Amino acid sequence: MNPIKRVAAIHDISGVGKCSLTVVLPIISTAGVECSVMPTAVLSTHTGGFEGFTFRDLTEDMMPIAEHWKKENIQFDAFYSGFLGSLGQIDIVKDIFEMFREPETLIMVDPVMADHGELYSLFTMDHVKGMAKLCGHADVIVPNRTEAAFMLGREYKDGPMTEADIDDLLTALAGLGAKQVVLTGTHFGDDDLGAACYDAETGRIDYIMDKRIEGMYHGTGDVFGSFLFGALLRGRSLPEATRIAVDYTCAAIRLTAADGTGPRMGVRFESILADYGKLFG
Repeated sequence: MNPIKRVAAIHDISGVGKCSLTVVLPIISTAGVECSVMPTAVLSTHTGGFEGFTFRDLTEDMMPIAEHWKKENIQFDAFYSGFLGSLGQIDIVKDIFEMFREPETLIMVDPVMADHGELYSLFTMDHVKGMAKLCGHADVIVPNRTEAAFMLGREYKDGPMTEADIDDLLTALAGLGAKQVVLTGTHFGDDDLGAACYDAETGRIDYIMDKRIEGMYHGTGDVFGSFLFGALLRGRSLPEATRIAVDYTCAAIRLTAADGTGPRMGVRFESILADYGKLFG
């Protein structure tokens, strides 16, 4: 039996709302990968659909945690970073990557900072520039269309896309330095929605679509990224892992839409974890 892989997930903890580490930890664990965590901040809820949420910045704790891991000779096969609660955390995460990186280490960065054409309220253009640089230290990046536009210094364009539009964004994003890019929120018409992936070493581009589900559901980016990274770590190719992530994220959204609980509490990914785990034996 092959030894179990270990990933360090560098995300915030939102106590309510099913996103960040409360999503990353169970999904990656279900894939059969040991998931260690480094919290970047602690929030009472996620920031969408809730008012007056609490926020505790853990910037000063991150490097001491990393140094303790290093002192204990703890090794990681992969790193997965997401929401970074302060500008200073970007350089810290870059330094952590360098502290632990080996030739076979897989690093994925989700540049969580914007959606629907706007930056989240906590972030500035300095954060955008820093996150673009951090993406250059990753093997895989998973931006949405808004984050892609900001990092590339382009005007955000809503609505359907052509293959030429998607290809242009993917290749430009790879120019930041990552070997593989998965762009979420892509669609060719009003009835489809999914992701596109690009391998810069082979030049292959795949478009992975599903039927659009009406409404906006919080936390789906973290759900998607976790399904994707779990599959990559279990040996699936980039197109295969993207297909899995699209299928399982859409399944979780459909379950949530059907039960009528509303979007702000996140999606029912728990109901499909067993099936996801069966993919990996």
